[in-house]
Amino acid sequence: MTVLVTGSRGRVASTLLDLLHSAGVEARAGSRNPEDLSPPPGVATVRCDLADPASFDAALEGVDSVFLYAEAAHTGAFADRARAAGVGHVALLSSSSVLAPDAAGNPIAASHLAAERALSAAAEAGAFEATLLRPGAFATNALQWTWALKEGHGPALPYPHACGDPIHELDVAEAAFAVLTEPRLRGSSYVLTGPESLDFTEQLAILAEVTGRPAPHTRVTPEEWKESVAPHVPEPFADALLAYWSSQDGRPAPLTDAIETLTGHRARPFRAWAEDHAQDFAADAVRA
Repeated sequence: MTVLVTGSRGRVASTLLDLLHSAGVEARAGSRNPEDLSPPPGVATVRCDLADPASFDAALEGVDSVFLYAEAAHTGAFADRARAAGVGHVALLSSSSVLAPDAAGNPIAASHLAAERALSAAAEAGAFEATLLRPGAFATNALQWTWALKEGHGPALPYPHACGDPIHELDVAEAAFAVLTEPRLRGSSYVLTGPESLDFTEQLAILAEVTGRPAPHTRVTPEEWKESVAPHVPEPFADALLAYWSSQDGRPAPLTDAIETLTGHRARPFRAWAEDHAQDFAADAVRA
């Protein structure tokens, strides 16, 4: 079996490549810029730009299964080329946001939903099997706080008690590995969450315990937060985030046991993620 892993510079995809390689599964690392990749020894690289359908055929040649990032613009074209190449299974990294009632009109969820629909349509037409992985909040979202914490004031939060289900990227990669290598797990959708519902202040408290350094926060109004992020967060996305945080303010996040179902172990708690990434919060860590 040969597995094409798209978006191989991403945290989940690069971890998945390591898992496949260690298990002796032939993997192919795809990326818009394959020359920038550093895959495990012996893993081939290929140009696979999900925004450029002209790159699909070469990347898919001889491939049996695909780990696909959700790039809505050309998912239909990718599905067509995957069918033509004889691909038997595509696992899509989507998002649990597609389950929201307003998903189609939500700028965060809409692209994932469109990718899911295009892939599912191809699967229903008999092109291949499709598996949908729908993680909730990635624990890596906490990395956006690193520099505010190093500066001593911590992040500015409009809804400090908004709850999430932070999931370790390793758990997502292991779930992807499971559906790619176990045929009995294919063809379904899985909502992936961490094992606990935590609000932002609880995540910060865990970071403080793990790093041994204060992890404060400042509370700001939604308007103040939106203005502060305006240079790098488009207004529709900022509005969608604020609406989501408001809806989760003081409300525990729903959890699933999908990670345990797929991998055989419980999802890793946020503390384990913080311990794995403690160096990222160190005072001498280099800005990415």
